[in-house]
Amino acid sequence: MIDTHCHLTFPDFQEPAYTGGTAAVLRKAAESGVTGCITVSTTPPDAAEALSVAVRFPNVWCSAGVHPLYSDEGPHDWGLLRRVAAHERCIAWGELGLDNHYKEPARATQDAVLEHHLALIESCRREGLDKPIIIHCREAFDDVLPVLRRSTLDPARFVFHCFTGTPDDARKVLDFGACVSFTGVVTYKNASGVAEAARLVPADRIMVETDAPYLSPDPHRGVRPCEPWMASVTALRLAQIRGVAWDEFHAQINANAARFFGVS
Repeated sequence: MIDTHCHLTFPDFQEPAYTGGTAAVLRKAAESGVTGCITVSTTPPDAAEALSVAVRFPNVWCSAGVHPLYSDEGPHDWGLLRRVAAHERCIAWGELGLDNHYKEPARATQDAVLEHHLALIESCRREGLDKPIIIHCREAFDDVLPVLRRSTLDPARFVFHCFTGTPDDARKVLDFGACVSFTGVVTYKNASGVAEAARLVPADRIMVETDAPYLSPDPHRGVRPCEPWMASVTALRLAQIRGVAWDEFHAQINANAARFFGVS
C-alpha cells in the first residue's frame, strides 16, 4: 500500500534526528508493506524540497501547495509552486484549505491564500495541467465547502485529508463529491465520531495516510515521529471498523490511490 500523505521533508526525518534519513524511513516502511509515499508540501520552498525527494526516490511522489497554517509566511512564490506542479513527479496540488482550530494565521489571510491557490489551479487546468487536490480542513467544513463549490473544479478531484470531523461533516464532504482520507486518529479510543464517519464513506472514496510525523496510531499513540510504515496499522484498523476483510479492503484502498493520484 501507499502512504498517501506524509511530510518527508520535515526535520523529524532528516539526520541527525533520524539515522539514515529518508532512505531509512522508506526501507522501514517497505518492511511493513508500505511501498510508496506521497510527501505533501506546506509552502512553495517546501514543495521544491519535496520534489527533490521525489526525484531521488522512485517510490516517492510529491505535491505542491500552501498549507493554511503557513498562509502568513508570504509573499508566496506562486510561480515556483506552478513549476513544481508541472513536474511529472508532482502528482497533486496541496495541501490547501482552512483551519479554524488556531487563532493564527488570521482567517482573512487564510481566505486570501486559498482563493489565490484555487485560481492558480483553475488557470493551470485550463492550460492542461490537471492534478487532484489535497484539502486541509480542520473545524472549517462549513467555511471551506462553499469556497470549493464556487470554483470550476471537479469535486471528485478533491480529497479531504486527515479527516477528524463528525459523521455530519463526513456527509457534507460526501454530498459535495470528494474523497475522504483517514489517519491514526481513527484508531483512538476518544475518536468514536471519526470511526463512525469512516463507516459512512463509500468503498471507492476512502483512503489511508499517516500525516507523518504527526498522529501515530494506537498502539503507538504519542510516539513521535509517526512514520509511513504506520499507515499499515491504520489500514488494518479501518478494515476492522468497517467490517471488511483485510484482503478486500487492502485491494480497495490501493485501487483508490491508483485511480485518484495515478500511482501504484
